[in-house]
Amino acid sequence: MAEEEDDPGFDEDLDDGGNGGDSGQGKRKRLFSKELRCMMYGFGDDQNPYTESVDILEDLVIEFITEMTHKAMSIGRQGRVQVEDIVFLIRKDPRKFARVKDLLTMNEELKKARKAFDEANYGS
Repeated sequence: MAEEEDDPGFDEDLDDGGNGGDSGQGKRKRLFSKELRCMMYGFGDDQNPYTESVDILEDLVIEFITEMTHKAMSIGRQGRVQVEDIVFLIRKDPRKFARVKDLLTMNEELKKARKAFDEANYGS
């Protein structure tokens, strides 16, 4: 009897949370599901995680990206998102800041390597 009472309330909570932000969310194309499945497996989940788990994680990722983008648009030049705005937003989170710093450094190194490669192959 108690289980029957808990299940409908749990389903109602999921329905309210899922449809509140996006209408037609069930029909929305999943952008990161393949990558998230691989990441979940890499962090110890099953090789084929539940679709519901991947969907919830993707919703969280999209919500985070959306919030960060809106914040970055409000602090920098209006209507534009620049790398410096993202760095400014995460400056107080040491793990995220270190990761972004590493990724930006790697991006610069890749640009230099591509430029050197192109000059070696196509430049005379």
